[in-house]
Amino acid sequence: MNSIKLWLLMITLSLSFYVRANEGMWLPMLLKGYNEAEMKKLGMKITAEDIYSVNKGSLKDAVGQFGGGCTSELVSSQGLLLTNHHCGYSTIQSHSTLDHNYLKDGFWAKTLKDEIPSPGLTVMFISRIDDVTKQVLDSVRSDMTDKERQSQIDRNLSKVRAGIKKESYEDVAVRSFFEGNQYFAFITVTYKDVRFVGAPPSSIGNFGVDTDNWMWPRHTCDFSVFRVYTDKNGKPAEYSEDNIPMKPKYHLNISMDGVKEGDFNLVMGFPGRTDSYLPAVAVEQIQNVTNPTRVEVRDAALKIVGAAMREDPKTKIMYASKFASISNYWKKWIGETQGLKTFKAVEKKRAYEKEFTRRLNNNSTLLAKYGNILPEFEKNYKAIEKYSMTRDYFTEIFIRNSELPGLALQLDRLNKLYEASGEKAFLERRDKIIGDIDRFYKDYSPNLDKKVLTTLVELYNNKVDPSFVPDYAKNALKDNNNSYEKWISGIYAGTKLTNIDQFKSLLAGDQAESIVSRIKEDPAYLFAKSYVANYERDVQPNYNDLIAKINSQKRGYMAAQMEVFPEKKYFPDANSTLRVAYGKVAGYTPRDAVRYNHMTYLEGVMEKYKPGDYEFDVPEKLIDLYNKKDYGQYGEHGKLPVNFIGTAQTTGGNSGSPVLDAKGRLLGLLFDGSWEGVMSDIYFDEDIVRSIMVDIRYVLFVIDKYADAGHLVKEMSLSKTPAAKIVPIKGKKRA
Repeated sequence: MNSIKLWLLMITLSLSFYVRANEGMWLPMLLKGYNEAEMKKLGMKITAEDIYSVNKGSLKDAVGQFGGGCTSELVSSQGLLLTNHHCGYSTIQSHSTLDHNYLKDGFWAKTLKDEIPSPGLTVMFISRIDDVTKQVLDSVRSDMTDKERQSQIDRNLSKVRAGIKKESYEDVAVRSFFEGNQYFAFITVTYKDVRFVGAPPSSIGNFGVDTDNWMWPRHTCDFSVFRVYTDKNGKPAEYSEDNIPMKPKYHLNISMDGVKEGDFNLVMGFPGRTDSYLPAVAVEQIQNVTNPTRVEVRDAALKIVGAAMREDPKTKIMYASKFASISNYWKKWIGETQGLKTFKAVEKKRAYEKEFTRRLNNNSTLLAKYGNILPEFEKNYKAIEKYSMTRDYFTEIFIRNSELPGLALQLDRLNKLYEASGEKAFLERRDKIIGDIDRFYKDYSPNLDKKVLTTLVELYNNKVDPSFVPDYAKNALKDNNNSYEKWISGIYAGTKLTNIDQFKSLLAGDQAESIVSRIKEDPAYLFAKSYVANYERDVQPNYNDLIAKINSQKRGYMAAQMEVFPEKKYFPDANSTLRVAYGKVAGYTPRDAVRYNHMTYLEGVMEKYKPGDYEFDVPEKLIDLYNKKDYGQYGEHGKLPVNFIGTAQTTGGNSGSPVLDAKGRLLGLLFDGSWEGVMSDIYFDEDIVRSIMVDIRYVLFVIDKYADAGHLVKEMSLSKTPAAKIVPIKGKKRA
């Protein structure tokens, strides 16, 4: 009897890894069959049809992918759009100068004519989603090699895309789900005339900057405002003075009711990537190798860039967006590693795999199909570790955290284009590079970049296998008395890539061959080329071979789990497609004797306020409004709500996502996750994972009371549920 109890306990513990009430990022068109009943039990008042419909305007028509990486929502019948401040950050920065510093001072368009065009900025909406699994996997057999399988899928995909019924202004993207076991086609509309309408100063929109990033309690009004424009027929169009504000099929109503503990909430957006079904060995490698490698590089780069930004206001403007982008995931990876260790994700994965193996051993058919999956995972993840680590060092150092190598590698690709496609293709691509290069040099400091690269190249050479360091680098170091500073300084002094005029002169002329010859003599090109050539020869092929095997095994493992654990309800991992997550408003206990409430208020902003501090300073007008308690219709009980938290599972890409109440009304904008729970991309625990939202009432207060841009609020549809009437109970009076 004791052994039976122990066995049942083991099953319960292992399966608890997979059965969590608020876990999941669900495809909206499948909610009716998978989630609607559960959502209604949690308190939802609308239907699945209200969320996703192709027959009428629904919530999905108001939610767009902003700039290719964030989420946004339409909040008026005139195409007014909300997203996060940090999602609009690069656009705000691109319009900022020392004389008109919109990052520092904010910006508000008083009329449509004042709204600023933002070339290259787009918003994409979903028209409909079709299940095309049968068509994509037609004639795909289990006995095919991975190459044969992919070739057949590619042929099928071409037919599927060609056969999709759509309008001329619509696009089609077919995406795989469940590691290639299922496919959906997304028919989309992309709007290319998106104009900057307004944003608070960073002291409000990015309050807390680095210290508060990924942390709770939070006090940030993380929002910015844009407007979508169309041609006169309401169709997507490039920027034109003749364009008109978009008239959407649906825009969100705004709730003025606020939130309380336990309230249902729903999040819609475009989450970037999760890995919920990884084997234990993969999680262990992320925890012990991958994340520490990436953190080490970014830590070194951020220290140098941060110091330069503090010393010089011009550098601070130039590098504000880059610094924010680099630091965001640097801190996220630190928290993710800490969470995986604290909540013993590897151990729980191992327990789950133990039950998986037990079930296989009790079923000869399943054992024959899937018995080798876990051992093969162990073998291949061990083999890929050094290549994966080197790949992370290479991409973090030469592509993401230093700028000169990336520019040089762009020229390397240009040279390869000449070799493959000839002079005409080369010159066309050259002209495009020159046309776009002003944006690079506008925010580029060669001296700062030199300091970063000097530190990072030394890190690369000392951390990767010595065979992965090119002979060019070893010889160059000897020639410079083993001084990295002397070596890298010589490259920056000799290259033509640090100055826009010299860069253009390098690429000038009509003879591709002579341009290629000049490029090949440039010291920055020679430097970058040596590292990329070594990487492409010794690292990338081995990595690609092993990751192909692993991906094939992941597809098999996904199918195996569905067959071995049929009692579980599965959601597909995030892949930047439209998803719905849901949960409740809830505080949490991050550690012993500490309890976090679900809501913060403006009082908390003032408690953190530090005059002159780059993170915690606030504008004088906000202080005045606070002192007067002049909150207008946006306060409650004499206080102004600022941020709140909920249990819905979200990730990168959900930034800017609308957070909706049980009636589908806008409660706030999601902008972050809790430090203790950022491991949720890999392991979800509803007791600790929290998404952080800015309360829509704080957003409206800043627009209306702080910025005096109440004309924008008047565009929106605000609603408040009437207070319940108290009906006296009739009966006999007590003596």
